[in-house]
Amino acid sequence: MSLWEYANPTKFMRLSGAVLPWVSVLAGLSVVSGLIWGFFLTPEDFKQGSTVKIIFIHVPAAMLAINAWFMMLVASLIWVIRRHHVSALAARAAAPVGFVMTLIALITGAVWGQPMWGTWWAWDPRLTSFLILALFYLGYMALWEAVENADTAADLTSVLCLVGTVFAILSRYAVNFWNQGLHQGASVGRVDAVTGADTAEKVSNVYFYPLSLSILGFFLLFIALVLLRTRTEIRLRRSSALLARERIG
Repeated sequence: MSLWEYANPTKFMRLSGAVLPWVSVLAGLSVVSGLIWGFFLTPEDFKQGSTVKIIFIHVPAAMLAINAWFMMLVASLIWVIRRHHVSALAARAAAPVGFVMTLIALITGAVWGQPMWGTWWAWDPRLTSFLILALFYLGYMALWEAVENADTAADLTSVLCLVGTVFAILSRYAVNFWNQGLHQGASVGRVDAVTGADTAEKVSNVYFYPLSLSILGFFLLFIALVLLRTRTEIRLRRSSALLARERIG
């Protein structure tokens, strides 16, 4: 059995149909449990007070915003190299989810930053690259809608995805590249590229455990939404093909 077998739409629909309910239930349980634990069962921070609890939404959303783009990049490269339509449709399906996560990260970051930094927005390297990433998401979705031929749209959006990856990388590592800026470095974990030592300023365990559960829940939610949207895209592609045959007939 080869992994590429599931590039066949029929096999993908069968497998995703079996997996989707389980992933959806696990996602719902993880997200709800993580947020309830984080918002209601953790103490206020001695510096940030109750605003620290934004971390349980902001961090998972920011991580997903970046990783969703990387998932789209991998799917786009598979399309370019192997010409599997399911991978192109999966990349298209992930874009709106990634865009919403980027918006959530930007909004919650502004709400968190105002009491901490005294401003809703700053042209910080990470914030700026994140804003540009959101614009790339918009451009990616707009390009899919603007090009009538689906294969041509998949080709063009794959190129755009490759270019946008630069800003996805900057969004993730901007704090490492530039010392200036208000945004702090990674708090969950970071490894020094030279020494291999863990250089992150760790989150206290009282926040780390519910945060980890929230991150897991958001990632499972992303998988569930991408599977659901990919299944919808496949059905729409089939419907369009049937309508085209009827017109010809």
